[in-house]
Amino acid sequence: MEENSKNDYEKDGVVEKTKGRHPIHCLTIIGQVEGHADAGGSMKTTKYEHVIPQLIRVEEDPDIKGLLVILNTVGGDVEAGLALSELICGMTKPTASLVLGGGHSIGIPLAVSADRSFIVPTATMTIHPVRHSGTVLGVSQTMDYLKAIQDRITGFVAANSNISQHRFTQLMMNTGQLVMDVGTVVNGTQAVEEGLIDQIGYLSDAIEFLYSEIEKDK
Repeated sequence: MEENSKNDYEKDGVVEKTKGRHPIHCLTIIGQVEGHADAGGSMKTTKYEHVIPQLIRVEEDPDIKGLLVILNTVGGDVEAGLALSELICGMTKPTASLVLGGGHSIGIPLAVSADRSFIVPTATMTIHPVRHSGTVLGVSQTMDYLKAIQDRITGFVAANSNISQHRFTQLMMNTGQLVMDVGTVVNGTQAVEEGLIDQIGYLSDAIEFLYSEIEKDK
């Protein structure tokens, strides 16, 4: 591994231009997706201001042929998560996502933003309504604002997966599963059955998909 690549890996968890059949970029999204505010020193985070330049580099670098997104995230900032999801969705190079451990909350749009989404059987995804951690005004306009954000999420997920917006909202508003909370937790198999994720798969499946798509482009 070259010195610069080693430094990137140690600093940001980035594996760039792998040496397999075709060079791909591996992007890891772990812990909390951090947005406009710091999540705190004790929290493992993925900083969106670090990820945006990586995605631009992947799209612009002719030597990088595809993108693999590895997800193990608790979710995080909605605006940051949707921004990254839209960037991945709009890339012209082949993209694949793989959910390991967890792809919760805003991790769901990130997972479905790729051309093909994979999930291991033991992974879980938590679908829940939009939350606000700051001070809010108890007025109808606040509820309207939160619903508008929620509609952006459900619309994006429905447009980039095989689940309908209505069904995704049903799972989001479920009151019968989570103790003291609203929403639904699905495992890997259930996520595929619901049409949320394309297929059960592992690292080798995601990489083989990317190689196949790269070779189609050739």
